[in-house]
Amino acid sequence: MALHVPDDSGLGGKAAIVTGGGAAGDGIGNGRAAAILLGKAGVRVVVVDRDGGLAKRTVEMIGEAGGQAIALGADVTRAADCAAMVEAAVERFGRLDFLDNNVGIGSRGSVVELGEDEWRRVMQVNVETMFLAAKYAIPAMRRTGGGAIVNVSSISALRPRGLTAYTVSKGAVIALTRAMAVDHGRENIRVNCVAPGPVYTPMVYAGGMTDAARERRRTASALQREGTGWDIGHAVRFLFSDHAKYITGQVLVVDGGTTLSAPERDSR
Repeated sequence: MALHVPDDSGLGGKAAIVTGGGAAGDGIGNGRAAAILLGKAGVRVVVVDRDGGLAKRTVEMIGEAGGQAIALGADVTRAADCAAMVEAAVERFGRLDFLDNNVGIGSRGSVVELGEDEWRRVMQVNVETMFLAAKYAIPAMRRTGGGAIVNVSSISALRPRGLTAYTVSKGAVIALTRAMAVDHGRENIRVNCVAPGPVYTPMVYAGGMTDAARERRRTASALQREGTGWDIGHAVRFLFSDHAKYITGQVLVVDGGTTLSAPERDSR
């Protein structure tokens, strides 16, 4: 009897939502990279961003890679917008299989230094958006027999470094991931988490990172190199694929080995 070795990713013909899928200009952020890679693999993608123009540019890039996608301007801090993006996916593609929860903002300061409004805003954007997106996506996944969700956290959740609200929010993303994996595993819905390290994306350089700070980030990794949005996008695509079909509730750290080194503050 011939040995059957499975090698198909199982991505072709599926449909995904990628939140935070835009990026400035032609820059490659984590969400844009994931959307392009999924589109190239045959997944039909709903690219969601608060700035609809940035989402549209990602859709154009997916088309250039031979994929199919639609753009949607939406604010995922609003439940109605999260419901609408799921409806758009089902209406256009007839199904929803994957959700890449990629929205997030940064914050600096200790509990003494942080204002209450900033604390609440970070929790809303970094955690509540993932709760709302999943709340509406999961019922759609159930109707087609299951699916997969990837929540984007950060190595800051594993190695605190002076970013208290951000660190707590990203730790909550990991806890949410594990809870959802348990709650929905019997529905054939896998939920995993990607924890990026010091990747250089449009959001990072728009924040005014100095060359010296960038070099410190690079040399902090065991591989002595800087990550990009593509590194995160490849991790997301893997976790959605059939190659990861026995993986759920896990945190995939994509950091070039940065968490293997001693904690350092990320100064700009």
